[in-house]
Amino acid sequence: MEYRKVFDTIPEQFDKYRPKYSQELFDNLIEYAKIGPGKKVLELGPGTGQATDPILNTGCEYHAIELGEHLFEKMKEKYGDRSNFNIVNDDFITHDFGDQKFDMIYSAATIQWIPEEIAFPKTFSLLKEGGVLAMLLTSGDYKSSNEALYQDIQQVYENYFKPERLYKDMKAPFNHQHATNYGYVDFEKREFYGRREMTADQYVAFSGTHCDHMVIPEPYNTHFFEGLRNAVLAHGNKIVFDDTYVMYLARKPGM
Repeated sequence: MEYRKVFDTIPEQFDKYRPKYSQELFDNLIEYAKIGPGKKVLELGPGTGQATDPILNTGCEYHAIELGEHLFEKMKEKYGDRSNFNIVNDDFITHDFGDQKFDMIYSAATIQWIPEEIAFPKTFSLLKEGGVLAMLLTSGDYKSSNEALYQDIQQVYENYFKPERLYKDMKAPFNHQHATNYGYVDFEKREFYGRREMTADQYVAFSGTHCDHMVIPEPYNTHFFEGLRNAVLAHGNKIVFDDTYVMYLARKPGM
């Protein structure tokens, strides 16, 4: 299985435990790109909708393309009754969008799975003049809130984190700032902040949605996730993430 497809094996767990993004980020993006009724938006790889509701709720003409068959079905289950919702189950790399053009294309932790020499030219060609490309990701810090817990978890990683391949080796190198090498202008980075608290069981379930964690072979797999659970239990059954929501923006020239 391609590693970019591994998430499709856990649609329910993915839907329940993958983090959302801050409303402040979306308010900022919607204002920046002027998204609302009459505007056409494309989301790349929405998963199960972690970044869908705020855009869909603007009343825009929402489109999505999702590679995973089970994630696609989950999206239809959640949003299929919305009149402005449209989704296709296909690979962005090879999909033919015909003559469609979009006011905004956005990705939440997805575009980096597409080689940049495909991602940037293709999104550029699909945008209207003046259209916006938005690339979102989350960076979670649990060290600052509890240094001792962090060190215990690092020991678990040292002992048992033995995936077949690391995340960084599962995909082609991707640099968001390289958008400007493909014609985009007005590149910028914006940051927003939030906090998540999880129990030991919730943290284990969340960790089980990371692609390189999902492919840890036995006997390491069982020991790894048991180690994570026990570490959090030993520190009051709570782990706190201070999240940074990163948004990279770029614009197609024109208008």
